[in-house]
Amino acid sequence: MIDSTNTSQIFKVSGVSKRYPKAESYSLTDVSFDVIRGEKLGIFGPNGAGKTTLISILSGILPKTSGEVSYYIDNQPTDFIKILPKIGFVPQDFALYQELTAKQNLSYFGKMHGLKNPELEEKITTLLKILGLDHVGNRKLASFSGGMKRRINLAIGLINDPEILFLDEPTVGVDVQSKVAIMTLLNELNAKGTTMIYTSHHLREAEDFCDRTLLLDDGRIIAEGTLHDLLEQHNADSLEDLLINLTGKALRD
Repeated sequence: MIDSTNTSQIFKVSGVSKRYPKAESYSLTDVSFDVIRGEKLGIFGPNGAGKTTLISILSGILPKTSGEVSYYIDNQPTDFIKILPKIGFVPQDFALYQELTAKQNLSYFGKMHGLKNPELEEKITTLLKILGLDHVGNRKLASFSGGMKRRINLAIGLINDPEILFLDEPTVGVDVQSKVAIMTLLNELNAKGTTMIYTSHHLREAEDFCDRTLLLDDGRIIAEGTLHDLLEQHNADSLEDLLINLTGKALRD
């Protein structure tokens, strides 16, 4: 949990909109909010609400159509290129090479971040052990279960010791043991100061994990604040109830 008496911005999002080429409508419209150092910010909404688009823009993967994203180091404005080495990204889809071993995958992505041996080898050994994969480090990922691949996906996002970690559905499709291992590690990293921007459809998990909640629907922010405050404001018993109250029960594509 962040200390509200000692906070500083990392991102300031001002009027950001996004329309993909040839799309008839905007995926994001006039989105504005801040990200505070050391917090766990959860971004939630129905399918197609714009969650992945938003975190992809923040992490530099996608360009915005309009608006501004300002970046800060020690409360001072900075260029994205200077904050990029501090960013880790764990995508919903597996970002890994199935024909390579776990160690080879981590070595490849570590070298992309400029890590060199013996530091890189030590980092790989540590991550595999923490995530319970040290005994399969030399196996090709094609032979891994979904939960094992999900843990390697996370390890790749952590290989550069990021200060800011983007998590897009980090526990989707995994067993309860893998979920516990992943969430335990994320909470430990956050306790050491890592800022996390997180999105998930596992709403019970999100209730326990996030410090602050941002709700999107149809590309617009419809609510923002601590879960406790939002539940009180909208007379809801849970994050699931809150989303249903604010976005309705109609099915989404």
